[in-house]
Amino acid sequence: MTPDIRSFSPNMGDLAAAKAQWSKRLLLTPERQSTRGGAAGIAAARALTSAPSSDPNHNVVGVGVGWKITEGKDTGVMAVKFFVRMKYPEWDISSDHLLPKSIEGLPVDVEESGIFHRFAAQPKPAPIPNPRSRFRPAQPGCSTGFRDPSNQFRMAGTFGALAKDSHGTYVLSNNHVLADEGQLPPGSPIFQPGLLDGGNPNTDQIAKLTRFVPLQANAPNTVDCAIVQLTEPGIAEKNILFIGPPTGTEPAQIDMNVHKFGRTTSYTTGRITSVDTDVTVQYETGQFTFTGQIIVVGAKGHSFSAAGDSGSLILQRPSNKAVGLLFAGSSSHTIANHIDEVLKELKVTLA
Repeated sequence: MTPDIRSFSPNMGDLAAAKAQWSKRLLLTPERQSTRGGAAGIAAARALTSAPSSDPNHNVVGVGVGWKITEGKDTGVMAVKFFVRMKYPEWDISSDHLLPKSIEGLPVDVEESGIFHRFAAQPKPAPIPNPRSRFRPAQPGCSTGFRDPSNQFRMAGTFGALAKDSHGTYVLSNNHVLADEGQLPPGSPIFQPGLLDGGNPNTDQIAKLTRFVPLQANAPNTVDCAIVQLTEPGIAEKNILFIGPPTGTEPAQIDMNVHKFGRTTSYTTGRITSVDTDVTVQYETGQFTFTGQIIVVGAKGHSFSAAGDSGSLILQRPSNKAVGLLFAGSSSHTIANHIDEVLKELKVTLA
């Protein structure tokens, strides 16, 4: 009789410990940690985006816990997952480059994901409602962004949600969408739509930069987030385009069905495949490592997100409880911060 593979259920604590061990070995090394700017940061960025190699120190871009996939099918077994730039056949890998087939008896899975990039904006047609339009009041899901002080480029990302504290109401999105990866001073203007999408700097300011969580070059990060205070009451509302208002927050869980509305790909649906993955992500100012992140894949083989969707709020379907803040990904995988961690770090709640 063939044994039922689902009868084997590894202890989640053991899986998390093994994942942390290998993340430290492959991702959280001095060579992987970027220095902001300068020769060291450029060298680290080039190393990540150089020609592919089976060497795990270059090929592995994420380590997490999720379902083991064999021949394209979900086995129902939880495993330590290695996300790689390119998955090589075993015969084409030297013995010193082989990843373990198991870790102290725990299952291992290797999944090709490509290189994870922060999602910079690129013009792309979007269906109605067009998130690149001007909205008054502005709504989550629509285009927003800062103005480059040197006017060398125009950009746009996504207005994720409306947040609040005792001092006011804010637009919530990513640090790299609202604060240019931490390079802008407090008070910098934020526009809707973003200037890449036709926003007018003379008439379309809706907020000013209030605070952000800095990106750490030499230590692990958990969030890429910022808030900007509205310039006037009523200039923005909490209803997400096409989706409606968030109904609170919920911890992300593996196999949770989710949806989002973003500046580039509009409305998409997907499924969470990991809630504790460490990843290396490429930014303009270097590469940064994030720990404990959410991984989402799109439904029916479609992409869940693309460049310009950074900042989108990810919500559980059909409850509309917020679970994550989208900030990066590849052509096949989306990466998000846990929303409760974002709100805690910024000391706000959803409006």
